[in-house]
Amino acid sequence: MPHASALTIADGLSAGADIDLDALAPASGAPWRMKPVDAGLAADIAKATGASALLAQVLAGRGLTVENAGDYLTPSLKRDLPDPSVLKDMEAAVERLAAAISAGETVGVFGDYDVDGTTATAILKTYFDWVGASLIAHLPDRMTEGYGPNVAAFESLKDRGAALIVTVDCGAAADGPVAAAADLGLDVIVVDHHQIAGKGPEKALAVVNPHRADDRSGLTDMSAAGLAFLLVVALNRALRAAGYFADRAEPDVRGLLDLAALGLVCDVMPMTGLARTIVAQGLKVLSAGAAGPANKGLLALAEAAGAKAPYGSYALGFQLGPRINASGRIGHPDTAFQLLTTADATERTARAERLHELNAARQEIEAAVQAEAVARIDREGLAKGPAIVVAGEGWAPGVVGIVAGRLKDRYGKPAIVIGFDDKGVGKGSGRSISGVDLGAAVAEARENGLLINGGGHAMAAGLTIDAGALPAFADSLHTMLSGPVARARLNRRRDIDAIVALSAVSRASVDEIARAGPFGPGNPEPVFVFANLAPLSARPVGAAHLALTLADGAGETARAIAFRALGEPLGDLLSNASSVHVIGRIRADDWRGPRAAQVEIVDAAPA
Repeated sequence: MPHASALTIADGLSAGADIDLDALAPASGAPWRMKPVDAGLAADIAKATGASALLAQVLAGRGLTVENAGDYLTPSLKRDLPDPSVLKDMEAAVERLAAAISAGETVGVFGDYDVDGTTATAILKTYFDWVGASLIAHLPDRMTEGYGPNVAAFESLKDRGAALIVTVDCGAAADGPVAAAADLGLDVIVVDHHQIAGKGPEKALAVVNPHRADDRSGLTDMSAAGLAFLLVVALNRALRAAGYFADRAEPDVRGLLDLAALGLVCDVMPMTGLARTIVAQGLKVLSAGAAGPANKGLLALAEAAGAKAPYGSYALGFQLGPRINASGRIGHPDTAFQLLTTADATERTARAERLHELNAARQEIEAAVQAEAVARIDREGLAKGPAIVVAGEGWAPGVVGIVAGRLKDRYGKPAIVIGFDDKGVGKGSGRSISGVDLGAAVAEARENGLLINGGGHAMAAGLTIDAGALPAFADSLHTMLSGPVARARLNRRRDIDAIVALSAVSRASVDEIARAGPFGPGNPEPVFVFANLAPLSARPVGAAHLALTLADGAGETARAIAFRALGEPLGDLLSNASSVHVIGRIRADDWRGPRAAQVEIVDAAPA
């Protein structure tokens, strides 16, 4: 059975706790598992890299070695960036775009309305502005146009002067609209990262998608914003080779990394390999502020959101991203797109404030839909199967994805939330659990005629459905996911990086742990055990959170917060137990000052 490592107590690593993890009864019901760590390897990593004992244990537990730990702690584009031409059709896409720029053609971009699509579109628009080329963009209205390219938008772009159209974060399954565009005399380049059957639309000039059957790049950790960045890297190289910059300044494309980082994080891409490197470098660009090449719209939004440099993946995923998303969820994505691309400082400030207001409104709508969805799930027993499919009349399509994520966390299984309009057409969004490919299941349901449209990737999916098809779709989803969900839940556990003392809860530890980031799927933020603690002064914060003080037998104390714990088993335990073991993350506490830290509690068990 796992026990505390006998490592030095330096850096807050605890050698004194002896916990039988298998005997615990966690509030979440998920067993805790200590990652196996070779103490000698951790010591060698610390010696070779200068990492603290705490960070070295985290790295050793994630499979790093003495040979590669140094590179891991210093992600480098120069070292990690591949030749973009490894992506199938990238060369054809770049050749056509370079010709359009050289000839003075206007290029149209059709982007998705979420963060990834908006940032990908902004990357292309910013680059075209830098090189003095003409680019016009169309981001669809979620309510009136829905997801994906449509013929009317293509016709509008043509009427505005576009002869070439690039779709970003959509288009992989848009055979009909792409064929119609070809009939209009438009060339179409598809840049998408969603799962795809075969090679994509037959009439497309190029389909850049690492998921296409004949792509050998291995870059499936790229979102649309990541692919747009690679496209710009390749395009800049092609223009340089053609002599385009002989009489004009060549732009530094690294100034687009913060936009790429935002798209990657908010589309929940694995924080491994190239994606992790782009996000790490993008955070550096953003954290350098206005003195560097950071996107001025993102800086204005950070100020409106109260985010503070140096920024981490939390700021991207939970402060900036939701505000960009609010534009497309309950407003129009043009608000966010203009924020990211305008040169007018006054307009940036106004749009940042508008997004902040939209996000607050979105939170209210989301809370109402979530409450109704939970009531329906519990009343109708919808959580009994391997996946949850819950629908309601008038639920705003812009918040169903967020609610699906909340339900996934609450019930521990994939969840799809669908809002039906007065014509019986439903727009739905789903979120999955680790090990269950929801996007593939939704795509199969579409191929089987159960959906009007649908697709996605492993952890998230979207769909359009007729009301009459809902029962058959739910039954089909349960059948497809029964095995994968059973296996995933059987393997459900809370992985722990180390057992530490409360003395480890410091801003120095926050800064040191951050060196292993950016964090996300494939590289989760480290979780630690804090043993034999007394939870003191538990009090509600906000609508559903619990704030408290943790105290150990040595007289050490630390602030702690458990998000969305009120009314849940975790909140009940922390409010009533006299002694607990806690697992959580060591996080900055900017509310108490620039050097404060706290424990963000993930789970707890009676001691």
